[in-house]
Amino acid sequence: MKLFLTTLAALALGTAAIAEPVKVGIASEPYPPFASPDAAGNWNGWEVEMIGAICAAAEMECVVTPVAWDGMIPSLKSGQIDAIMASMSITEDRLKEIDFSDKYYNTPTVVITAKGAGIAPTPEGLAGKILGVQVSTIHQDYVQTHFKDAEIKLYQTQDEANQDLVSGRIDATQADSIALDAFLATDEGACCENAGAVADDPSILGLGVGVGLRKGDDDLKAKFNAGIAKIVSDGTYDKLSAPYFPSSIYGG
Repeated sequence: MKLFLTTLAALALGTAAIAEPVKVGIASEPYPPFASPDAAGNWNGWEVEMIGAICAAAEMECVVTPVAWDGMIPSLKSGQIDAIMASMSITEDRLKEIDFSDKYYNTPTVVITAKGAGIAPTPEGLAGKILGVQVSTIHQDYVQTHFKDAEIKLYQTQDEANQDLVSGRIDATQADSIALDAFLATDEGACCENAGAVADDPSILGLGVGVGLRKGDDDLKAKFNAGIAKIVSDGTYDKLSAPYFPSSIYGG
């Protein structure tokens, strides 16, 4: 499904939008509170609202296009989509393939476990434990680098990892703190607790989350950067974030 986001700012100002809508890729797998489909198949969530706000601020017409997570970068490079806004961290490895806008959020990476498990988010604490992560993510790279004594189990979606944690098939899972906090706030997540943040490694975890763009697409990059800067400076960013998060996730 494709959800069109019309730039109200451009219409109000009488400014012509770009000739073709910008196809913004989001992950087709639910990732609350960032993006999830409702019963009718309409996509909602913080990141979906951010796409609308940033595109409006940059006077662009954008269309949200769900793409399987592991096909996101290939879809961008092949021209099936024009940008990625799917909680994709800016990392050295990804910068070899694609470009990024300025960051639009930056949050810690954490490990969650069953309540009372007493597992620390360290190499020693996870040694011999079964640790689940989503495939083709910075978290897979991180755990395979730093938690070599853990048994790593890969999942297509974070939700699958969460469900296996609930059922006791894994001992822990690692992901972005916001996504895991949202899970912990559910009835199912009541079984589990945040074991803490992992040690930072910017070479893997990156420098925040940005809009993924094709190499050389400098005009579109400039538009996204301008849109991000505008909604941060005029208060739109904090206004849209408040219903989702108790404090700003823009980061330092």
